[in-house]
Amino acid sequence: MARGNIGRGLYLTLVGLVYAFLLTPLVIVVLASFNSGEYLSFPPEGFSFRWYVKFFNSASFMQSLWFSLQLALICTLCSTVLGTMVALYVVRFAGKWRDHLRLFIIMPLLLPEILTAIALLFFYYNIEALLDAIGLEAMSGVFRNSFLGLLIGHVLITLPFVFLGISASLYNFDMSLEEAARSLGADKFTTFRRITLPLVKPGIIAGGLLAFIISFDLFNISLLLKGVGTATLPIQLFDYVRWDFDPTAAAVSSVSIAITLLAIVVTERLVGLHSLRF
Repeated sequence: MARGNIGRGLYLTLVGLVYAFLLTPLVIVVLASFNSGEYLSFPPEGFSFRWYVKFFNSASFMQSLWFSLQLALICTLCSTVLGTMVALYVVRFAGKWRDHLRLFIIMPLLLPEILTAIALLFFYYNIEALLDAIGLEAMSGVFRNSFLGLLIGHVLITLPFVFLGISASLYNFDMSLEEAARSLGADKFTTFRRITLPLVKPGIIAGGLLAFIISFDLFNISLLLKGVGTATLPIQLFDYVRWDFDPTAAAVSSVSIAITLLAIVVTERLVGLHSLRF
């Protein structure tokens, strides 16, 4: 019993150290955002909301914040729908190609994000050249330096997370439940809506939540694929700290942290985080 208590104490200590290591930078950033001094520093020289006021009164920051939220929400919707469809096909119908397709879908996770962004940029240039060659010059800018091109890049990065979450739910799925529904007269759509979809909901929620958070914070993809005159919040923050080093940067980071926490709280209120357990 004594050895068990010592082992449990060491385990809890290790877990506490890991959490402290992960959360300490966030706490420092939040505390630095309330600094009353003129420069970003820690510990704070005093307490003030002046940098939050500056942030919310900045037209460029507000525009980039709204743009990032729009992009992340649309990306989450697209990734969730596509991820559900792809996961259903790969798990149930791909057969001997299942492992190959799974590796192909998660390939963006295996490559550095900057290489994926460069590859997409070259792809858009080639598409533009092809459209020009066939006489469709008016459509040549539909991908490069456009919202659609940026959205495709974000979906490409976030889709694997949705796919993995839903695939995990489908691999543990009890097929006899669908067979029972079909035997009771339910058609394929009703069976999917009443049986399959509720049971794979944990994977859909987890994947969608990850897609939103990752899309909101993507930097390299957004930097290379964004349109002229538009910027996501991470890019706007990067441009700001190149010339100014005041606590406004910490205030922007704190707002980003708050948005992430808000997404988690909304998920808890709507469906309960306990539903994310497999």
